Amino acid sequence: MTIPDRYCSIEDYGLIGNLETTALVSKRGSIDFLPYPRFDSPTIFTALLDRNSGGSFSIEIQCDEVNHKQLYLPDTAILITRYLTNVGIAELTDFMPVDEEHNRFALIRMLKIIKGDHTVRVELNPRFAYGKFGFDVTKQNGTQLIQSKETDQQAFRLICPVDFELEDDRLVAEIHLKARDEICFVLLSEDTSEYPGTLDDLKAFAKKNFDRTLHFWRNWNNQSAYSGRWQDIVRRSAITLKLLTSCRYGSTVAAATFGLPEHIGGQRNWDYRYTWIRDAAFTMYGFLRLGYNREAQQFIHWIQQRSLEIDSADELKLMYRIDGSFDLEEHEIPHLEGYRGSTPVRSGNGAYNQFQLDIFGELIDTIYLYNKNAEPISYDFWLSLTKFIDFVCENWKQKGHGIWEVRDGEKEFLISKVMSWVALDRGIRIAENRSFPAPLERWRATRNEVFNDVYHNFWNPEREAFVQYRGADTLDASSLLMPLVRMLSPNEPRWISTLRAIESELVTDSLVYRYNLDNGASDGFAGEEGTFSMCSFWYIECLAKSGKIDKAILYFEKMLGYANHLGLYSEQISLKGEQLGNFPQAFTHLGLISAAYQLQLLLSQDNR
Repeated sequence: MTIPDRYCSIEDYGLIGNLETTALVSKRGSIDFLPYPRFDSPTIFTALLDRNSGGSFSIEIQCDEVNHKQLYLPDTAILITRYLTNVGIAELTDFMPVDEEHNRFALIRMLKIIKGDHTVRVELNPRFAYGKFGFDVTKQNGTQLIQSKETDQQAFRLICPVDFELEDDRLVAEIHLKARDEICFVLLSEDTSEYPGTLDDLKAFAKKNFDRTLHFWRNWNNQSAYSGRWQDIVRRSAITLKLLTSCRYGSTVAAATFGLPEHIGGQRNWDYRYTWIRDAAFTMYGFLRLGYNREAQQFIHWIQQRSLEIDSADELKLMYRIDGSFDLEEHEIPHLEGYRGSTPVRSGNGAYNQFQLDIFGELIDTIYLYNKNAEPISYDFWLSLTKFIDFVCENWKQKGHGIWEVRDGEKEFLISKVMSWVALDRGIRIAENRSFPAPLERWRATRNEVFNDVYHNFWNPEREAFVQYRGADTLDASSLLMPLVRMLSPNEPRWISTLRAIESELVTDSLVYRYNLDNGASDGFAGEEGTFSMCSFWYIECLAKSGKIDKAILYFEKMLGYANHLGLYSEQISLKGEQLGNFPQAFTHLGLISAAYQLQLLLSQDNR
């Protein structure tokens, strides 16, 4: 059997979580990815990246032909996997209860036989420390304690009414169930003191937490201010962003996974389980648009803490762990074969030490929107922000690695200049709105200088477009942000010409490449990559703002067709329609929310 045959497609997964970590559940009913106990922790299930030895928790119906279907209960993060056979139906319900007060971990799997008699094979095969270490089992207080063979590694408890046997270093059980039979499997953190004892207690525990989880998600969704067209997919994207946001710290990870390739067999296999200042800032923009001010407030407090920890703006990191620490040294994990053989698999992210000037623009813009639409920021917080704006004033000409975190040298990237302009512009607006003390004349003069530099020195008359970096002749889809951040009008002639050039070179129908690797663009790695879904949603917003509302709606609804069966998106899409890159990705989902918001706003004005 070849490597590709052993793997589910990336899009064949659903996401569950408890706002501290997430798990991926395949359409076959196998949990193939779970960092424990946090988003950025080592995994205990990693079959997603090594089918043989990564570890998983699978529940399979023993039948020659099984058709699998998967859905979320509407407006929740409760996932249902159905097993449909010629002799009957079984249904698996997976969820993690949200415990915002105590942050306790629990993962609950409820299997119910709807029709027919079935033999069910259950395999629990945890592999600690990214698949490196096996496990030992100890019966303790009516539960089974599963702990790594390395004593300093973490452990968890398994509670279920099934007797497992140890087979090939995995726990295996075959059980025979008939119609209306129900069985529950519960994973709990090792330090949990309260857990169900008897079988009846277990069912009651699962049912109680199911009801609580259902009510939590539906109550949260009812707070949404979005009630227009495309409400279902907008709500699904919002739930996905919430699942990627820590309830303890208020920070948001860029994606649930690490190591998933941007091209099958390629080298762009990064760890996205951290809080990028840029991605998190854009995510808060999405929350604010939907009326989720509490989430934005929690992130503002998180970033305020980061600003208080540093003496100067150049100490602000590009990314952090969810708790604000930044021990993110990048390591390869050689014992994992990689998704469909895509190596190397990496944990940590070496880009955390890069200089990327644009992050200040995204950050200040989000704080500007928060101050305007949620609640006024404090003067103390303003004082910490001024050091970022002053830093941009002094360093906007610096070369950096840009929004795409290239690893083949620093350049003066267009998007870095654009977001420098945004940082200055929004800083000025906050100061004027709140009458805060600020060196406004200096900021305005620098803002004008940045604008003129972009307008004159990043325009390539031969390409008739703004180009990726100073002196380049390559295009970059990040240029699509220029009208979205209101640096240029969507009717500005040079912008219209740039959009036309981007459409000619980077756009295929509704799919958009971030740049053209065959036309001079480089990020330090050879090989191909897919189209970037967030760039597609930027493109759709640009079309809408330029008055092409019908085309924008058409392309938006075409992009909805590239979501997986649950409405989830990874980072990229291949021309074959495959999801590529880490999954699901926050940036893509917030791009969808922003585009839907803009389209709905224009539709309302047009009274369609």
